[in-house]
Amino acid sequence: MIFFLQILYWGLVAAIGHTYIFYGMVLKRLARHRKNNVLLWQNNEQLPHIYILMAAYNEEKVIEQKLLSILQTAYPAEKWTLLVGSDGSSDATNVIVQRYAEQYANIQLHCFGGRNGKPNIINQLATLLPATTLADSLLVMTDANVFFVRETLTALAQHFANPKVGMVGANILNILHQQKGISQQEQYYIQRENNIKYLEGVIFGTVIGTFGGCFAMRAKLFAPIPPNYIVDDFFLTMTILEQRYWVIQEPRAICYEDVSDNLMEEFRRKKRISAGNFQNLSRFLPLLFNPQPKGLAFCFWSHKVLRWLTPFFLIILLAIAYLLQNYNVIYTYLLYLQMFSVFLALGDYFLSKIGIHFAPTRYLRYFYMMNIALFIGFFNYLKGIQTNVWRPTQRHINAS
Repeated sequence: MIFFLQILYWGLVAAIGHTYIFYGMVLKRLARHRKNNVLLWQNNEQLPHIYILMAAYNEEKVIEQKLLSILQTAYPAEKWTLLVGSDGSSDATNVIVQRYAEQYANIQLHCFGGRNGKPNIINQLATLLPATTLADSLLVMTDANVFFVRETLTALAQHFANPKVGMVGANILNILHQQKGISQQEQYYIQRENNIKYLEGVIFGTVIGTFGGCFAMRAKLFAPIPPNYIVDDFFLTMTILEQRYWVIQEPRAICYEDVSDNLMEEFRRKKRISAGNFQNLSRFLPLLFNPQPKGLAFCFWSHKVLRWLTPFFLIILLAIAYLLQNYNVIYTYLLYLQMFSVFLALGDYFLSKIGIHFAPTRYLRYFYMMNIALFIGFFNYLKGIQTNVWRPTQRHINAS
């Protein structure tokens, strides 16, 4: 029994180390001398038509800057159409979008009554697209708080010259950076995720979940998002992979995201996303044991599933260390070390209340916050997800 507990303990330590540290190192090694997809459209005449689908709820603080970033894109104006689905907005969102729709023929506002949730809005916008053009068109899904640069759409669309490419994720960067909040930690997380996704695409063509803030996909591959699904971007990514198309990441397709630096706002968002993660795990469980496409199961386990299970691993590690502390003094030290790390994370909370911000303890607090959100999200999933209606995180005025 003691031997089994020790094997389990160090196996769980290895699993956490793999998903948070070693997986990225393995990908970097495997990606040596490899290149991202190089079969690209080279001129504007070859580029397909893009339908940009965007759900919006009370986005008056950021919606105008979002529209301007799209209008200023280098993508040919006659080759893109923006459909904004207002999900019962009660602020000035509709007025602002309508003003631009009256000036530009390729901007459309569609107002939906009540609250529907982003996935349902996307599904309804997709039904408005002309079926005759979808075979050769692209869909770009984007959020109101994600701002394009001139080359964003072009950099995404060029990859679809390769018939194997089904989806391309954008390179989303955090534009807020404040010591007192968690934007530094979010920035590190997003940068690390961007790098891992890029390497997954380079090696296997199996990015495990593009960032929902901006990605492009073949319109003909769009699958309606099931009712009450929360993490729609992950669902769409995995359906593309199920169909044996490549999903890749394009570093040149830069977007800037206006994010909240409020810890509790982010905790609320991550709880919601975590419930959706387990929802998707249930749906795509067979892919964890499927040898094809090559690398998919390895990336799915390494990048997502082990990370989603980490809060349970941490609890088991604490319990095993407690049981084995009288057997070997090393487990006593490990028990104290784990408890001390929790103490430091809690200490960061109290330090922040008096205006003291220390980056190492903030990272530790961020780590535990994410895992608590995953833990709660799992039980929220078990209770049943009744709705995918969302409340956006706090927006910032002129976040540029």
